[in-house]
Amino acid sequence: MTKPIKYLLFCVTVITSLILTSCGASTPIPDNQSIIQTSVAETVAAQNTLAIPNTETPSAAAIPTKTPFQQNTPLAPIFSPTAPLPTLSSFATCASASLKSETIIDGTVFKPGEQFTKTWEVTNTSTCVWDTSYKIIFWDGDVLGGGYVYNLPQIVGPGQTLPISLILTTPATDGTYRSEWKLQTPDNINFGVGYLNAAFYTVVAVSSAQKPKYGIASVITNVTRDPKTGCPANTWYTFTATVATTGPLEFSYYWDQSDTNSSKVQTATVASATTKTFTRTWKNGRADNQGNKWVSFILTDPINQEYRMDFEFVCP
Repeated sequence: MTKPIKYLLFCVTVITSLILTSCGASTPIPDNQSIIQTSVAETVAAQNTLAIPNTETPSAAAIPTKTPFQQNTPLAPIFSPTAPLPTLSSFATCASASLKSETIIDGTVFKPGEQFTKTWEVTNTSTCVWDTSYKIIFWDGDVLGGGYVYNLPQIVGPGQTLPISLILTTPATDGTYRSEWKLQTPDNINFGVGYLNAAFYTVVAVSSAQKPKYGIASVITNVTRDPKTGCPANTWYTFTATVATTGPLEFSYYWDQSDTNSSKVQTATVASATTKTFTRTWKNGRADNQGNKWVSFILTDPINQEYRMDFEFVCP
């Protein structure tokens, strides 16, 4: 028996004796040998419990583990239930128009402070009915004495054309001025004309001179074929040149074409800012030379400028 155990047994014996002595002899006292054996057994059991390590492996479920951190996928924003979801304007498909025609040739010469009426013919190319809550709004440039906002003067259905006429006034200072305008839906969508939603506009020249200098504002050419297709005995090509002037003007011009069949120089006179159209025809038969051809409208005075129209005559 080891020394610690002997010492422990001794202590237990002494303590037990003292207890028995203090309590009296009313209770039978076991002999010392029994006490010692019992104490030794309990002590050894306690020591074995303390000394022998637990070699059992706890089950996997009993071992707490830490789940690795994972980056959460961002959630889509949720709109407040008290606020309506954003929707496309109910008037968005109504904002579609085209420019059919207009008055007052761009570059027309006016005196300072002169009043004039500009009219644009605008076609409703949407599927909506425009009512008088639609507006005409100033967009850019010079307002030319007009208002900044006008209500549409009448109801315009899909496919209908509306004349928009504004009374404008030229500035007091000489120069060239441009005034741009657009339309606006009742919920403030601004739109113009054509697929680019361009503003419709006017350009005026202001001159305080006794004899202002007028000129050619533009020349627009066009060519048509009759018949449009096929190969008859004769095919007619018609050429047009529309000349716009900025005021009263006399000018000279002639026609030239690729087969050297040119015209003589001619003179035209207009009494005001206006447009004048000139026409020329060219007949082509099956036996004529075929391929690329051209016709030119040529101004000689007050400017020297050629406007050429190319076409192809093919008749198999």
